[in-house]
Amino acid sequence: MSVEIVNIPLRKSALRKFVQFPIDLYKDNPCYVPPLISDDIATLLPDKNPAFDYCRAAAFMAYNADGRPVGRIAVLINDVVNERTGRREARFGFVDFIDDAEVVDALFDAAIGWAREQGMNELVGPMGFSDMDHEGALTFGYDEMGTMATIYNHPYYITHYERLGFVKDATWVEYRITVPKEIPEKFKRIADIVARKYGLRSVKFTSRRKLKEAYGQALFDLINEAYDHLYGYCPLSQRQIDYYIDQYLGIIRLDCISVIVDADDQLVALGISMPSMSKALRKSRGRLFPTGWYHLLQGIHGANDVVDLLLIAVKKEYQSRGVNALLFADLIPIFNKEGYKEAESNIELEDNEAVRLQWQYYDHRLHRRRSTFRRSI
Repeated sequence: MSVEIVNIPLRKSALRKFVQFPIDLYKDNPCYVPPLISDDIATLLPDKNPAFDYCRAAAFMAYNADGRPVGRIAVLINDVVNERTGRREARFGFVDFIDDAEVVDALFDAAIGWAREQGMNELVGPMGFSDMDHEGALTFGYDEMGTMATIYNHPYYITHYERLGFVKDATWVEYRITVPKEIPEKFKRIADIVARKYGLRSVKFTSRRKLKEAYGQALFDLINEAYDHLYGYCPLSQRQIDYYIDQYLGIIRLDCISVIVDADDQLVALGISMPSMSKALRKSRGRLFPTGWYHLLQGIHGANDVVDLLLIAVKKEYQSRGVNALLFADLIPIFNKEGYKEAESNIELEDNEAVRLQWQYYDHRLHRRRSTFRRSI
């Protein structure tokens, strides 16, 4: 196969084929969940994504001799993370390809060449600009439908990464959890004790405007604090926080958010969940129009038996003090009311024992595993 590599300009019109490629590649795969095309394009646009304030990026597509797209890859440099770690690493992401060594080699040669030109000496991925983007190649659970927050890939991706000399760098696990009919008794006791001991309480909102005004900034400040020590984390800038407040708080169902505050109304813990959008995104094929919007609205507000646990964040001084029990004591009755039978944990680092141990009180199974891969360049 003769392979042509094209450097894709980071412009809306040029990126449409880049974002569309994996949707076509996996069109017959029942486990693949497509992204919302407009969101992925916006992520790669320097004039839209505030991460470009401190990141650089390039995108490449591979075409065969007939002019048909056969692969894609983006390569990113997060200068803030490199300053924090002292490394000179580039990240690869938005990576998909057919099972052909010539195609894969050509894509990674282009990515590595660009990274070297930028002065980098390592390549790691799949990762995005920040933790708000998808990360980690699927290594186990290929027969399980993914989520809107995770990457799906064929097993042969891992074979090619290893063939090219990449080795595992970090590993995440994902659990499928049965939503209990009642709050587990031990969790309920812990929640009651913690609430009394520290003067904590749950706050509910029926107005997005009031949530944004009262805790919009505090939510993302807490995420920055709680996640700061995690693998590859990049603190969100103020421009990113403003961007995500508008992007995410405008669509998440308010009843699926748990906000825990202290006696002074200061934010202590946060749990964000939402009805699974996997089936809705599959029906929409990543498009809002002409009918995709209907499927997405049905996913958010229609009948749904799966809920995605998108994130949990607890203020540092309250970590390992049972505050998580308050979050679940708040959310479990809501999950039952809405008819959710199962919950997706989404990704959590395999070595984050404190997070993994919380599932011991629930019927659960490990059903996906994923990793990033690193090599010197």
